[in-house]
Amino acid sequence: MVYRIPERQDFSPARVLVVGDVMLDRYWFGDVSRISPEAPVPVARITKTEHRAGGAANVARNIAALGGQAALLAVCGEDDAADTLEGLMRDNGVAPHLERCPGFETTLKLRVLARQQQLIRLDFEQRPSAGSLKNVLRRYRELLPDYDAVILSDYGKGVLAEVAQMLAEARTAGKPVLIDPKGSDYRKYHGATLITPNRAELREVSGNWQDEEELGFKAQNLRQQLDLQALLLTRSEEGMSLYRAGQTDHQPTRAQEVYDVSGAGDTVIAAMGLCLAAGYTLTDAMHAANAAAGVVVAKLGTAVCSFDELRAALAAG
Repeated sequence: MVYRIPERQDFSPARVLVVGDVMLDRYWFGDVSRISPEAPVPVARITKTEHRAGGAANVARNIAALGGQAALLAVCGEDDAADTLEGLMRDNGVAPHLERCPGFETTLKLRVLARQQQLIRLDFEQRPSAGSLKNVLRRYRELLPDYDAVILSDYGKGVLAEVAQMLAEARTAGKPVLIDPKGSDYRKYHGATLITPNRAELREVSGNWQDEEELGFKAQNLRQQLDLQALLLTRSEEGMSLYRAGQTDHQPTRAQEVYDVSGAGDTVIAAMGLCLAAGYTLTDAMHAANAAAGVVVAKLGTAVCSFDELRAALAAG
């Protein structure tokens, strides 16, 4: 099959609105040379700190890195983490629309690494208030007409409590809606253009399968139940499969070396959304998304794939 190869001018006018749960990924890098006398744990001497945007924010910055126009709508606290996150968005070319919620702490994931190995991850998170969610929905309605596609990035932190309403309004406006799903009940995603579960997420909602035939049956059954145009299953080392009415397309993984899979799903849905906003077919979009995912898994942490990296990966076959 011959796939459409992305051109920079294809992506530059494409506008994608990303809505969902955001988090700040904080990395403490250091070295370990001894065990604590207080407990049998390593002592890490921290020498460097880095911040990266996670969750829906990582989706948005992947879109911008690929050359598209991205906006991010989410809930944050009135704290330093939110300030850092907003600064990262602006630095990465994303238009931030962050609903600041008093008394709410921005979701923070702190990772401690030594010698390229993660020692521990500490998570700090809260559920957003009902008032902040109403403000998100109001802002969503204001922003929707200005964008070509919508990505709803569900990390189960509560920002997408009104996902069914958001989906219905986008469909009425004629916008394709892509959803990175979460949880065991997908009925709230009914009518989406595309959902992108991984194997574990599909297994949670559809049960286990014994072979490829049974997997295809379960994926197609779920797609029909939810009235989806397509379901894209990301399969790690097995690549990805696109299920549509009467058709299944599979692509093997393009990753040459897997270093860190965190955030790879963000890259996949970002590339899919940007391609659909630019007028690509679903199969062409999957081809680009698969190549972009192969780029980011060779990087540490929540990373992005640039347009030039995507073109190089596609050119390499």
